[in-house]
Amino acid sequence: MTIGAGLSLALMLSACSGSPEGGDSADGTIDVWAHSGQASEAAALETLVKEFNSSQDDVTAKLTLIPEADYTSTIQATSPDELPDVMEMDAPTMAAFAYDRKLIPLEDVVSSETLDNRISGVKESGTYNDATYAVGLFDVGLGLWGNKTLLAEAGIEAPTTADEAWTVEEFRTNLAKLAEVSPSGKAIDLGEANGFAAEWGTFTTTPNIWSAGGTLMKDGKADGVLNSQENVDALEEWASWKEFADPNTSGSAFPDGQTALTWTGNWMYPTFSEALGDDLALMPLPDFGNGTKAGHGSWQWGVTPAAEGNTEAAGSFLDFLLTDESIAAMVEANAAVPGSTTALEQSELYGPGKPLELFATNLESACSSDDVSADCIAVARPVTPGYPTVTSSFGSALLAIWGGADVQGELDSAARAIDSDFSDNNGYQDE
Repeated sequence: MTIGAGLSLALMLSACSGSPEGGDSADGTIDVWAHSGQASEAAALETLVKEFNSSQDDVTAKLTLIPEADYTSTIQATSPDELPDVMEMDAPTMAAFAYDRKLIPLEDVVSSETLDNRISGVKESGTYNDATYAVGLFDVGLGLWGNKTLLAEAGIEAPTTADEAWTVEEFRTNLAKLAEVSPSGKAIDLGEANGFAAEWGTFTTTPNIWSAGGTLMKDGKADGVLNSQENVDALEEWASWKEFADPNTSGSAFPDGQTALTWTGNWMYPTFSEALGDDLALMPLPDFGNGTKAGHGSWQWGVTPAAEGNTEAAGSFLDFLLTDESIAAMVEANAAVPGSTTALEQSELYGPGKPLELFATNLESACSSDDVSADCIAVARPVTPGYPTVTSSFGSALLAIWGGADVQGELDSAARAIDSDFSDNNGYQDE
């Protein structure tokens, strides 16, 4: 979408959002923005909004769904006082919106019961400068999915826990074996069709560098960190998998049984389980030496300055969204990891012995990308207002590396671009 189109969309939406006095709605109406992604997820949200409105007489939530491709740019193009009272956001964008004064802290808006009940991954990705700016109904898991029949044909046993994760050497060997038994002649779908230059690239390859002992930034600096030897080695290894990777132009290589493996998240479970049934295996990502790692951080909710004078109404809506009943309805639609500890305990997918237990276990040890230990599995992408530049620069490097470019050179260039942006913006330090 062009900048001009984004601005036009933002102005159109802002005209029907908020209220003349900056969101102070005397009639108890709150305006809500959310992204329109999966059809089942959008339908679940629309139902939840209707249930909230019918559950009481004091507050009416008016929902506007915005296409996912336009969503973040629409928020970026809208001034704080023209935003809705409540808005959804992808977790990595939270810090940038807080820095731009488009979010307010939630400690005095959302109930302490709601905040205390969040799983650790949701807490980690919703916190900036020691304050809560976002809360979420769910989190995500990232892992390897396998076809048990093809794995058995290749004489390979699927690991089921983090401690059993294949070493990177075992993974490389298994790719070669699985390519021989996969009907496509390729062992794995790495999501190339989703675009490595997009957020997909950052989300799915950072576990490799964290597992190798690297990270993207440290203390607001990328040079000497992003382009470290650990990261170079990890991405050279990743690029070497290209000969075994199916570009998946059909969009269904794994569920159609064309590849033995795929590298993706929990949201594909409904499709995969329907296609493979008992043949479906969920496995941890490979261990590069610092333990298996996985990304996390998904769509969350915040309150904007437009809600000043009406934060109680906004808070009541978020408290409703984060009840176990609401969370259960949403995760039934998108197969995500329930975002509250009590909802997680009741989950038919993520509880002990359930098919997606691995994802829930990973999130129990969520940590920051500034401090990635061997014991930590789920790692949040950098929580910084400069994240858009970080992911854009890193994604551009990934795309070039996948195309055969020199890894060290691409990471050097990305590190310079990131540090230049941070320098131009005073390190994104709050004034």
